Amino acid sequence: MNDTPTPGAPETAAQPVRFDSLSLDAKLLRAIQEQGYTQTTPIQAKAIPIVLSGRDVMGAAQTGTGKTAAFSLPLLQKMLRHENASASPARHPVRALVLAPTRELADQVANNVKAYAKHTQLRVAVVFGGIDMKPQTAELKKGVEVLIATPGRLLDHIEAKNCSLGQVEYVVLDEADRMLDIGFLPDLQRILSYLPKQRQTLLFSATFSPEIKRLAQSYLQEPVLVEVARPNATASTVEQRFYRVEEDDKRRAVRQILKTRGITQSIVFVNSKLGAARLARAFERDGLKTSALHGDKSQDERLKALAAFKAGEIELLVATDVAARGLDIADLPAVFNWDIPFNAEDYVHRIGRTGRAGASGIAVSFVSRDDSRLVAEIEKLLKKKLDLEPLELEDDRPPRRRRELDERDEPRAPHPVRRAAPTAPADPFFDKPYEPAAGADPSWEQADKPAAAPAPASGLSRYIKPKRKVAALLGGKRGG
Repeated sequence: MNDTPTPGAPETAAQPVRFDSLSLDAKLLRAIQEQGYTQTTPIQAKAIPIVLSGRDVMGAAQTGTGKTAAFSLPLLQKMLRHENASASPARHPVRALVLAPTRELADQVANNVKAYAKHTQLRVAVVFGGIDMKPQTAELKKGVEVLIATPGRLLDHIEAKNCSLGQVEYVVLDEADRMLDIGFLPDLQRILSYLPKQRQTLLFSATFSPEIKRLAQSYLQEPVLVEVARPNATASTVEQRFYRVEEDDKRRAVRQILKTRGITQSIVFVNSKLGAARLARAFERDGLKTSALHGDKSQDERLKALAAFKAGEIELLVATDVAARGLDIADLPAVFNWDIPFNAEDYVHRIGRTGRAGASGIAVSFVSRDDSRLVAEIEKLLKKKLDLEPLELEDDRPPRRRRELDERDEPRAPHPVRRAAPTAPADPFFDKPYEPAAGADPSWEQADKPAAAPAPASGLSRYIKPKRKVAALLGGKRGG
């Protein structure tokens, strides 16, 4: 790897410049202006000239700094020499391939590239899993110059012979560290084996691990390292707060922070798909317009949830790390880490959803007793000590509900001792034992007693009947 000082080397600080000062075609400049951009971000100012010069690039910058434009604008510029109006698919082979780890990121990159290429005759397409292959196949068969894809779905199309990569001149590995994290390395190696050896390769990521550097050494030719921030750094525009909050208090904490800071929209990150679904339902019961975004949702459901969130129809988006990469939501004021991420690098990507393109934002992380190791991993990655603050929670429950819960928690008063009612003076009549009247038989005995029954000679009471001798059922003996 080339670490010597070169244009775009890490030790030179690039200042933003005007796009019209770069060697970009008027068609591209017109599209950029329509997007509302006039000046580059630091990563764009450093990377665009190097990509235009034909060098391989390793670009390191936190999310939200404009990496997509940093690689797509110079590649579109270089492909304009192939621009043509022919309807023949053979005149529109795949010349630039962009690989992204998630469907959301692939879709986001495709939307940006289409916006930049709208005034050219270059065709742009995106393919990813979770939806029907047939419409994608039909678009590929017509011919495209720029193909954005997730690795798995691209291999499906290659095996189905829906596209050929034999004329690819430019390859971009976007969020390469995430692709390695989720096990795409074998797929990447297969895809790269289909490409021509002579090509320009660009690798962009918010974090650089040793594995990423080995990948770059294998597939990039003397790349120029382009960094605009310390590796694994978080944006300075993001206010990071870590609060000690137990699990049962997190929902109240979210509601309180939203209220006190006047936050109208935010993403709440959790570590599990089931947790995302349950938490979204809980916030709905709290009266917040909420949607869940996780891997068990169909692609159509995920895209609809994102569209509603971007349109401001949803206040809270409860998401797993499937949403931590590639979501470009303008002016998102806050993100919450309901769960501390298992992978410290995911913390960087999560909070990168806010404070994008120079805007300010807040990232709130809730730390419980079991999160000490995960917080230590984040401190190690960021190379700084994190300040864990207590959070005083107000009671925002409705008065009636508050009273019910408080009564439930209060110690119950002991049951009063029941005292016997005062008794009347004793009556000697009721204390005497029962004595039948002389010569009187109980009425219940009179029906069964034969008339003039003699008193038994045994000395038993005359009110006790003697046993009657009956014939035994067997043997013919009589028992008494």
